[in-house]
Amino acid sequence: VVASLVALPLLLPSATLATEILIFAMAALACNLLLGYTGLLSFGQGIFFGVGAYGAALLMIHLQWGMFAALLGAAVFGAFLALLVGALAIRRTGIYFVMLTLAFSQMAYFLAYTLSGWTGGDNGLLDVPRPNIEIAGHVLVDLADPRHFYVFVAVLFLLIFAAALRVIRSPFGSTLLAIRENETRAAAIGYDTRHFKILVFMLSGAITGIAGALYAMLLHFAPLSNIDLMMSENILIMTIVGGTGSLFGSLLGLSLIHISEPTRR
Repeated sequence: VVASLVALPLLLPSATLATEILIFAMAALACNLLLGYTGLLSFGQGIFFGVGAYGAALLMIHLQWGMFAALLGAAVFGAFLALLVGALAIRRTGIYFVMLTLAFSQMAYFLAYTLSGWTGGDNGLLDVPRPNIEIAGHVLVDLADPRHFYVFVAVLFLLIFAAALRVIRSPFGSTLLAIRENETRAAAIGYDTRHFKILVFMLSGAITGIAGALYAMLLHFAPLSNIDLMMSENILIMTIVGGTGSLFGSLLGLSLIHISEPTRR
């Protein structure tokens, strides 16, 4: 993983493109915790991505929150929405679960479209800042430089990757695998499967919220497309291409998708 993070900006035409890959790899990693390790096919990831983008942007624009505070806020917003969506959606299984997450995704999109005073509606939320890393008013890292921002995102991705790896190798992660393989048996031996599914939903929502906040900072703009159904579909496709049940596959899948696309910049 470290080698990949070092190689990305060297192999790609710009640090901005490398940063975009890492941000979406973070979102795919979060989706993999649901799909690859718990067996939950969710179309709600765009909700958490979008609310992370809008939440962090509003905190920075109106309350002048710094970088780390805004990212923490995005994680909290993402986890809270995931708690609400997960608590309702996991009451059903199979195709009914998928359709519920799809319905929540559409509901979130139209809510964001309607609340144009907060989200900018179809025009998106403009002038999203990218705060520098400061201590007592002294700038330690100027994140306006795309290379510096890439290094910051890479370090954050590495920390999240290590934390996710620790989770899936823990007894909690083993329980998620048991739920994926046979939820009925997992419940029969005493595990509260609904409790575990809500927890992994919240973890996935928090990580996806951070990814959404970073994407808004990268673009200096939070478009309405961040929260639409297509975003959820894209995150799912990225996860599947990289390989479900593989955290490193999240990064690999994103790299392959972006490299194979025609040049957009």
